[in-house]
Amino acid sequence: MNVTGTELTTSQLYDLLQLRVDVFVVEQNCPYPELDGRDLLPGTRHLWLSGEQGVESYLRVLDEGGRYRIGRVVTAKRARGRGLAARLMTEALEIVGEADSVLDAQTYAQGFYAKFGYVPEGEEFDEDGIPHIRMWRRVAARTR
Repeated sequence: MNVTGTELTTSQLYDLLQLRVDVFVVEQNCPYPELDGRDLLPGTRHLWLSGEQGVESYLRVLDEGGRYRIGRVVTAKRARGRGLAARLMTEALEIVGEADSVLDAQTYAQGFYAKFGYVPEGEEFDEDGIPHIRMWRRVAARTR
């Protein structure tokens, strides 16, 4: 599924938030403010894949005025190892196109994002008790 923040139904939003909380808050034991006010913005794209047990993998793409931010990349424990997040990343990069994009990766996932052209920039940082690294995909710089 691929919808904007203004197209999300209440039920869809609930299911997406449930997956994000199940993994980021409960499984990773990381209480953090999940509701950041960006999910319902018209420029936010929500991408997800569902199975018989509901939403299995999800990410969102934020339009930050000329560049994009990919975030909340998550796969349910029951659905891992099937390439679902990679499918969503491929679709997200179709949305991003030739624009630069950034994401804040949990450090253990750097290799995953590198497969899509993301390169770490800057120092590792702590976000809500979990080590992260900012990664950029600078398309314009590569095409010159």
